[in-house]
Amino acid sequence: MAVYKDREAFIPYRRSDLIELCVEDGQLAPTEIAKFRDFCEILSAYYHFQLHQTLEVLKDNFVPFNPDADTKLRIEPNSAQQTEMEAKLISAFKTILERANYVILSEEMLQQALNENSLLELNTKVDFEDFEQIVCYYRGDTQKTASVKKLLKQVEKTVDTFDRVVLLLKFKDAAYFAAKKSKPEKLNFTPGKIYIYFYKNIPKFDLEFLFPNIKISMTWKDRLLLGVPAIGAGASVIIKVLPQLLLIIGVILFVFFGKTNFLNFNISKENVENILPVLVAALSMVVALGGVGFRQYNNYNYKKVKFQKNVTDTLFFRNLANNASVFGALIDAAEEEECKEIILAYYHLMTSKKPLTPEQLDDRIEVWMENKFGTKIDFDIQGPLGNLEGIRGKIIKDGGDEANTPELTMLTYDAQGCCIVPSLDDAKTVIDYLWDNAFLYAK
Repeated sequence: MAVYKDREAFIPYRRSDLIELCVEDGQLAPTEIAKFRDFCEILSAYYHFQLHQTLEVLKDNFVPFNPDADTKLRIEPNSAQQTEMEAKLISAFKTILERANYVILSEEMLQQALNENSLLELNTKVDFEDFEQIVCYYRGDTQKTASVKKLLKQVEKTVDTFDRVVLLLKFKDAAYFAAKKSKPEKLNFTPGKIYIYFYKNIPKFDLEFLFPNIKISMTWKDRLLLGVPAIGAGASVIIKVLPQLLLIIGVILFVFFGKTNFLNFNISKENVENILPVLVAALSMVVALGGVGFRQYNNYNYKKVKFQKNVTDTLFFRNLANNASVFGALIDAAEEEECKEIILAYYHLMTSKKPLTPEQLDDRIEVWMENKFGTKIDFDIQGPLGNLEGIRGKIIKDGGDEANTPELTMLTYDAQGCCIVPSLDDAKTVIDYLWDNAFLYAK
């Protein structure tokens, strides 16, 4: 069984399309096609029901941490209960991400991404001490082409990109931020709450923009572009106003101390009598200097607004869901992935002309996907085999005794370690038995 570092387990086809791909493969007998579709349908329904229970676990344990809650708690959980609920939430959240074939983003990878230059020319800083929990997963490590402005023109650049990014953040409590002397109205979040973000097509080196406590400042290049013109314009104004300024100082000295020489300026009674035009000229120069400063201040504000717009565009148009709504999206993704994996494993075991070990089955599926559809994946064989083993039910014949009927599992192994699956008829019956026994209230 081959292991690939440059492939992912994600299957880039919808479940319904994958079923059609199996049918069009030509390995099923005409009488089996309808049965295969029925098997896929009841399997999908069963997993939809099963994963709905996981969704309820996520929603129930998210309640005290939800920053968007619009309902009240009947009983507020105490500190110990909240700690337990947080642990259950994080555990279920990680499990569902892995079932949806997401890959955890290690702290090392995250720090590397934060240390690289962003596509947006900004200085950024994220204070990781603000968080109690950081959970980040991704799916789809690809390269995309982006248009980047460079030297007053747009150039095409290849950018390492995550197709999907899921980020969970638990902020520390209000006491921590009070100790930091952070003003509550200035925070973009509520202390003690959990925030969950789901994004698409995020460049690796723009990950810091996903954090709500990010602090943004201009680069040295932008500061120079604003500062150098300001200094130049200000210097020219100062040079013009300086003689008049010196003359005014000399006049003041003359008024208080009599006739004097100040920096080689001969201050006389005539200079004092003609001071009004000098004051007007000096005042106009000061106003001009203030105008230069005001213009540069406006330029700075414009640049700041432009930066904020760039960040908003980066996130707004790539946002898929936030907070509790992320759970539904991930449950759907997990349901799709698990069903696709089981369908592929079952289909290839059923159509293979010889028994297959798990390793052989894994290689067969990967080669089949590449040869048929040009898609390279690193199929996770252990997941679907474990799921198939876990599907157990009974086939009760007419008049049969349910209590004495042995359970049938969807996957067994022979003496050589090869995988064995039941026929389509038996497989459908086993899952149908599970459906019939999902609720036993009538009994």
